[in-house]
Amino acid sequence: METTTAPPPVDLDASATASAAADVTAPRPQRQPATPDAGGFVWGTGRRKSAIARVRVRPAREGKTVYLINGREVDAYFTEVRDREMVRSPLKQTQTEDRYEIHVRVAGGGFAGQAGAVRLGLARALCGQDPALEPTLRDNGMLTRDPRKVERKKYGQPGARRRFQFSKR
Repeated sequence: METTTAPPPVDLDASATASAAADVTAPRPQRQPATPDAGGFVWGTGRRKSAIARVRVRPAREGKTVYLINGREVDAYFTEVRDREMVRSPLKQTQTEDRYEIHVRVAGGGFAGQAGAVRLGLARALCGQDPALEPTLRDNGMLTRDPRKVERKKYGQPGARRRFQFSKR
């Protein structure tokens, strides 16, 4: 008859608690700035609903700030105040309204989706330009992509959720 010895029991709760405590107390590693392209721009991509925005950011030259969306000024492109405020919110939160030259190409979706896409792309580009801005942008929810999209229409129904009227008789 052969006897085998079992390994000593491992306390999983203690090891999990120790590693979780170490993660909370450890400071978040500082992100490295992104490398600019040939024109000195740092890129950021934003998506919202079906809109996609490609945002380029570089430090303003001679104090001249430029904010163009598809070759037009922000106020000319977005007519709703809500959309203009949403697009400018990353700059306002970080107090960098006069420091950057911003060029945006946005396509797809409507104005609300495009404004959300530009906001996310701008926040990502600002983080690439200056990683010290990330905590401010993250705390204000500007680095989180909004995953909501239009629900598809199902067959046998007039809409995504709408059904034909039910008749008892």
